[in-house]
Amino acid sequence: MKNLFLIVSVFVLCFASCKNETKDSMEADNSVEIDSVVTEEPEMPEITMDSVAMQKAWEAYMTPGEQHERMAADVGTWNDELTFWMGPDAPPEKATATEEIKMIMGGRYQEGTITGEMMGMPFVGRSTIAYDNASNEYISTWIDNMGTGISVMRGKYDAPSKTTTFTGTMMDPMTGKEKQMKQVYTYIDENTRKLEMFEIGPSGNEFKNMEIMMTKA
Repeated sequence: MKNLFLIVSVFVLCFASCKNETKDSMEADNSVEIDSVVTEEPEMPEITMDSVAMQKAWEAYMTPGEQHERMAADVGTWNDELTFWMGPDAPPEKATATEEIKMIMGGRYQEGTITGEMMGMPFVGRSTIAYDNASNEYISTWIDNMGTGISVMRGKYDAPSKTTTFTGTMMDPMTGKEKQMKQVYTYIDENTRKLEMFEIGPSGNEFKNMEIMMTKA
């Protein structure tokens, strides 16, 4: 507080000194005319948001569409047969799981819960899938009980091949760094789906580390 009072006092003294010097200079030179006209800055026009346009934009953003109906076609119980590879030259390993898929929040998001056994341990995983009407892309998240991170992937649907291809990253616990991943979800028929997971190397080479064949119960 003492230092603050000292700073303020010095400022006041300097201001008074400058004011006196200016006054003396003006009185000494009577030939200088002072323009006392003050010009006002023009007021900036107030920017107003079109409430009708904003309402329409939000209605379009929040309304489920064709893509959400496609996700809703997955609702139900699925029996999953998993094949996964620990490395490019490693032999395949097998596992089975059950998956429950439902739509949440008024049909805007898909939520899947998978339970089974992985490498001799109980396994539980949960996914959410959204279709963002504004960015025109699918967004997928994944968490499970064999990690503490979250994987986020984005993708597009290709109608001719009936596949949705996601790309994103997941944490590699061996290196402590994120690695690039690709996921391909194929609609084979009404009761069959296939999910393939690929790890993408630094040079762009792909290694398929998991395949899940899904059959509707």
